[in-house]
Amino acid sequence: MTVYTLNLRVFWPLVTCLCTALVCLYQAVRSRAGAPDSDSAPDSGSVPLLKGSALLLLGFLLLRYCASRSGGGECGQRPRAAGGPEAPPSSAARRSLLESFYEQQLRLSPHVLGHSKAHVSRIVGELVRAAKAQGLQPGSLTPTLRGDFVQIGSAYEQHKVRSPDCFDILVPLRLPPRLELEPRCLGAEEPGLAPELRSAFTCALKAPQGAAWPRGYRPFSEGFCVELQGRRYLSSALVLRWFQGHLQRCLGAVLYRLQERCRISLAACPGRQLTLHILPRSDYVCCHISMAVRLIPAIPLGDSVYLIALQPGARKAQPGTACPLQALWGLNVSKQEQRLLSWLKEQTPTNSCHLKCLQILKGLRDLRGRGLEQPFGAQWSRVLSSYILKTALFSLLLRGPWQAWEEQFLAERLEDLVLYLRDCLQKRVLMHFFLGNANVPEAVPVPKLLKEAAPVNLLAAFDAPTLDLAAFQLLNTWNQAPKIIRIYSSSKYLRKSPTLCKHITDTGQESQSN
Repeated sequence: MTVYTLNLRVFWPLVTCLCTALVCLYQAVRSRAGAPDSDSAPDSGSVPLLKGSALLLLGFLLLRYCASRSGGGECGQRPRAAGGPEAPPSSAARRSLLESFYEQQLRLSPHVLGHSKAHVSRIVGELVRAAKAQGLQPGSLTPTLRGDFVQIGSAYEQHKVRSPDCFDILVPLRLPPRLELEPRCLGAEEPGLAPELRSAFTCALKAPQGAAWPRGYRPFSEGFCVELQGRRYLSSALVLRWFQGHLQRCLGAVLYRLQERCRISLAACPGRQLTLHILPRSDYVCCHISMAVRLIPAIPLGDSVYLIALQPGARKAQPGTACPLQALWGLNVSKQEQRLLSWLKEQTPTNSCHLKCLQILKGLRDLRGRGLEQPFGAQWSRVLSSYILKTALFSLLLRGPWQAWEEQFLAERLEDLVLYLRDCLQKRVLMHFFLGNANVPEAVPVPKLLKEAAPVNLLAAFDAPTLDLAAFQLLNTWNQAPKIIRIYSSSKYLRKSPTLCKHITDTGQESQSN
């Protein structure tokens, strides 16, 4: 038997229009009948009273209509009892709400994103080529740019949300010839090392055969290396400082060619990587989006694996450690992650919702963070960083079955992801997907360096109370998703966009959030 329910969003506007039509009809009939003047009419006082009553009725109906919209009630949903808890939405209503949230607040226009990425590629390409040309000086023992760049992050993995205004670019460097690198993952072996640095690498250098460090390579050794226990290690801090200065000096070579198309500037904010600011002047980029492109110097290790400089000031080594922070490098496996995402796209159905689940969860995380008090508010975005969310999604996807990720099961799969991540937080364990993981699909080649590395727990940097509170808030965010979307999406809670110096991106570093 079919059950028909009343749709309040249609009912109240219809009633308002009907009442308005009746008032207009009354005025038309009265004017045609030739109503007497107000001075001679015995019931002249009743006409203003009738008009006032009609206006009050119309105002009341409009208020009822607005109240029905703000209440967020859906057709066929049971009303909430007075003073009682909010009734949980049905599966269909929850999915409809999540789809609306995704379309209205999270989804990026492919047209705008494509234009933005093309513009970034052209500007960065010209800057990198100019920096490479100026760095090729005979007899110079300094790093040089390889001449290309690597696009990484959520904007290039199809799961970026909200606005295409932030991008991450790796700029590979080339060391002087005949120098050999010996990278080593620290793992848990280094005494006194902070838990968040257990996935860091050191990069020892071997002098070329027949060449003495003190003579031929002394300028490079003094300018870019630190000495630890009698060995020379490439310093991420010194390389980063050289990289920033070198690009600043080379910026003038491309400014005159691009000044008619956009305004460009480079900024190295304290504690942040070098950021290229691009403000288009033409309509090449829709809506004149101001973009921030973080340029990250990278040391290639082969097989599309890179070592990148840690963010200055972002980490502090614990007292007693034998390895200073300036000798540590972060690992970037963005190319392996992109290959894994491409393989997953081939395995899952054509209408798979796994990337949409990741985007919606990032959106809910951001909304919930607006209502959290400090200092937990800052910890919330770190515990649920985009890299941690992406790692949890990888692990959950490989459990299968693939057909369960069809679009029609969006709400169910998103709930599975929330519960899986909640369990990881309660158990205090979420392992790095590529470091020391023997369960990576064979279709995604993993270099020997990653296979033999010690497994790393991404949650080891957080204490138990923080993880417990994050697990509670995560489940509560999912259960209260309709209320959170309704409340924290309003203009009252919308914060201003972060400054470009505070740009936080979705790269393959577990220390970053969005």
